[in-house]
Amino acid sequence: MKQNSLLYLIGTAGSGKSTMVKSFQDWLGLRGLECVCCNLDPGVESLPYEPDVDIRDWVSLSEVMSEYGLGPNGAQLAAADMIAGNIGEVREVVEGFKSDFVLVDTPGQLELFVFRPSGSVIVDGLGRQSAGVAYLVDPVLSQSPSGFVSQLLLSMSAMFRLNVPQMNVLSKVDFLEGLEKEDDEGGSMVERIVSWADDPQLLYAALLEEDASMARELNEGVLRLLEGFGGYSRLLPVSREQLRGIDDMYTVVQQWFAASSDVLKD
Repeated sequence: MKQNSLLYLIGTAGSGKSTMVKSFQDWLGLRGLECVCCNLDPGVESLPYEPDVDIRDWVSLSEVMSEYGLGPNGAQLAAADMIAGNIGEVREVVEGFKSDFVLVDTPGQLELFVFRPSGSVIVDGLGRQSAGVAYLVDPVLSQSPSGFVSQLLLSMSAMFRLNVPQMNVLSKVDFLEGLEKEDDEGGSMVERIVSWADDPQLLYAALLEEDASMARELNEGVLRLLEGFGGYSRLLPVSREQLRGIDDMYTVVQQWFAASSDVLKD
């Protein structure tokens, strides 16, 4: 695999980006592979992994708030632009590590990375030709058909905005499995969500079972839009506790960056 192949972890707040970085790092380590963990969130207070490259060495949210008299939201916007301005230096540090993977943990707020110009500047600055995205589909928001449609819409928006290879990952399936153990009404929630991703007709049928409303009609229209623009892709369920599903993520990354050549050591 080419060195410094970057996998960006993006998703809504609470979708498990930092936890996924730690899980992927552990999975690779068990197989004798190294990775670089890069934190791009200037406001994070604690992380489940030790970042090799930490944007807080360049931009601190608390310092931005103090220096410019900004609140948390305004400081996040200013910090996003500052990160983009420092991305050349960040790249130099990243390139100092000769590793198979660079796992990039993006800010908690999806819009800061996806919908502002600074996100594309960062991807360009770190190297677009070897970049891919794992969009983390939040299991909490995906338990209802309408919630899952909203996640697919955000995923498609990210794909168009960043314009790099992208996979959809159902994160923290341990959470859903825990709910099923407490209140099992038949069938697996994880399997149901995955089936919605595999077959838009199943998702459409599930939408029709929701109470009639303008919101439901809107989601039906969004679903047709997603079908028309190819907003569907395989959904990879991943367990953070048992590391299940990360092998599927690894395979997708291989296909993107290494034409399926395997770097796993025997």
